[in-house]
Amino acid sequence: MQLYNTMSRRKEPFVPRDRLVGVYVCGVTPYDTTHLGHAKTYVVFDALVRYLRYLGFEVRYVQNVTDVDDDILRKAREVGMPYLELGQLNTRVFVQDMDALNVQRPDHFPHATQEVPGMVEMIAALLERGCAYQAGSNVYFRVASFPDYGKLSQLSREEMLALARERGGKPDDPLKSDPLDFLLWQGAQPGEPTWASPWGPGRPGWHIECSAMSRRYLGQPVDIHGGGGDLVFPHHESEIAQTECSSGAAPFVCYWLHVGMVCLDGVKMSKSLGNMVFVRQLLKDFSPDGLRLYLLSYPYRESWDYDRAKLERTDRLAARVREALQEEGDPSGAELDPRPLHRAFLAAMDDDLDTPRAIQALHELAEAVLAGQATGQDTRIARATLHELAGILGLRGE
Repeated sequence: MQLYNTMSRRKEPFVPRDRLVGVYVCGVTPYDTTHLGHAKTYVVFDALVRYLRYLGFEVRYVQNVTDVDDDILRKAREVGMPYLELGQLNTRVFVQDMDALNVQRPDHFPHATQEVPGMVEMIAALLERGCAYQAGSNVYFRVASFPDYGKLSQLSREEMLALARERGGKPDDPLKSDPLDFLLWQGAQPGEPTWASPWGPGRPGWHIECSAMSRRYLGQPVDIHGGGGDLVFPHHESEIAQTECSSGAAPFVCYWLHVGMVCLDGVKMSKSLGNMVFVRQLLKDFSPDGLRLYLLSYPYRESWDYDRAKLERTDRLAARVREALQEEGDPSGAELDPRPLHRAFLAAMDDDLDTPRAIQALHELAEAVLAGQATGQDTRIARATLHELAGILGLRGE
């Protein structure tokens, strides 16, 4: 199996350290409900985890919930709701939407608010190693202490500063020694939740949350770490720096996987812009299998524009797969051989999770089964193979 590693910018053979594969995927910040971009990311990683398990690996899958950060606190103030209540409400909706799409629940689903002691411990290690500094009641990571900062995103300093400004990095913060330095601990602010720390009451920065949670549940290195492509910088870049500095060991992650953005009319779908298509709305008109096939019909690394007509086509394809799974052929007829299409499917999945090509093989097998049933072929083995491959893509076939 080959996977495209964002760090190396090429496909690499997937060679885990042992049969237990650790997968960490950055989860939602639950200040709104599930849009199509969320669904794309988690359906893709669900297909990856299912395939790894199909290949015989044991997988420990971790997906976090960022239930305290600037965005959720801002939204809670806007709607007049306690931030934890808002987070719990939207997390429940997210989990229900993922269940509806047959996305398997992660083995660990840690919430940032419940993991703060581990973050405080990691920040203390960074201060001790000289990779962080306290300014006022805040603690910052010293980017100059990690010469490889930028190795994942491969951006220039000017590009990183521009993205940091756009994505909440606050490069103009006067307490920083360097505009690229990022917040590890934010001192108490009026009306915000706080936790105790050696530097006074406050709350953790965004990036340290995932570093602490991934280390607690998966150790270091993590085999596969990923999320949406918009997390490459600053989030994943900063995770690498603080994790490798705090441990004194590299790498933090063996394979970095990133999912392309979902767009609406050419503009990235995002909560801040409000240009979203919600999973719950789509499931009123389309089957969960049809929506899963739609999300997997695009190469996972590419960004794409929402296309309702294409979703209608994949919903019809899902119906054909269901029909092929439910019909029975004549066991006395000649046996339909599914092996060529089985091999084509697995070759596609081995090629950096090429789900569009895998779906094509699935489609051809479903049509072959239906045609075989119509002409009296024995389709029992072919239908069993179809069921197996549909399961790798997470289809229920119901």
